[in-house]
Amino acid sequence: MKRDWRRGLRNAVSRNDHRSAVAGAVAGLGGAIAIGLMELFSFVAHYPLAVIPFATSIVLVVGSPNAEPAQPRALVGGHLVSALVGLAVLKLTGPHAWAAAAAVGLSILAMYLTGTFHPPAGINPLLVVSGNLPWTFLLAPVLAGTLLLTAFCYFWHRTVRRQRWPQRWL
Repeated sequence: MKRDWRRGLRNAVSRNDHRSAVAGAVAGLGGAIAIGLMELFSFVAHYPLAVIPFATSIVLVVGSPNAEPAQPRALVGGHLVSALVGLAVLKLTGPHAWAAAAAVGLSILAMYLTGTFHPPAGINPLLVVSGNLPWTFLLAPVLAGTLLLTAFCYFWHRTVRRQRWPQRWL
């Protein structure tokens, strides 16, 4: 009898059944741990990782790990491409509201063209242009944050869910 509930729990977690409260609780725990670790890293490094884009990314990658936008190419590439578009638009136009809107639209196009479509990354150009952020934003928090998030998700899916993630790296 004891083994039956353990097996059921393990199966619900490993298959990521969206109808299961257990699978949802485990995914929620994973998201909370990931964001908590990123916040801790930010505190220790004395540099904010701007968790807004990463919070939405962790929901996608932990909650729907088999989706194309949840794969490392899209996760890392989407954030880098969209931030780069935002920085380029900012350099060309300055920090205007219309430029922020244009940067978001252009980043969607750029992510499609590069095969790195990751919807949560759409906030990056908005943050860059409206906040008049420096080019260093591309390295920290964007690159550092996405690499940390990828490492966490790899560990989470392999050890907690006991599933293969990612489906593909590139």
